[in-house]
Amino acid sequence: MGLDITPRQPSGRQIIKAYGDGGFRVAGVRHEGSILVFPDRTEAWPVTAATAVNVDSLAPMFESAGRISVLLVGCGVTFQPPPEGITQALRDAGIVLEWMDTGAACRTFNVLLLEDREVAAALIAVD
Repeated sequence: MGLDITPRQPSGRQIIKAYGDGGFRVAGVRHEGSILVFPDRTEAWPVTAATAVNVDSLAPMFESAGRISVLLVGCGVTFQPPPEGITQALRDAGIVLEWMDTGAACRTFNVLLLEDREVAAALIAVD
């Protein structure tokens, strides 16, 4: 007899299945380039470098304040510190920023989503 160890995916939530080759596979759909991932939808994000992340580029996250409490930013292949001001602006909106490399952000998003947390991710595509 086998034992199913696949975690249960909450209804209406999407999992990041893969990243690399300049894009992502989310809920079975391939997305080219950087993306914003919410529990129920994925949007294109025109950011290609961590230095380009700013309050304006994260506007959809601010618009979702109250529905998300944690924002994971995947800043690329290797960790780079977040640009000035972003952490405090998000905190003022009631959103905690977790800044990490893209791979770690993808994995962390899935874990938090499966814990039914109010999480979103802004992910810079990597090759």
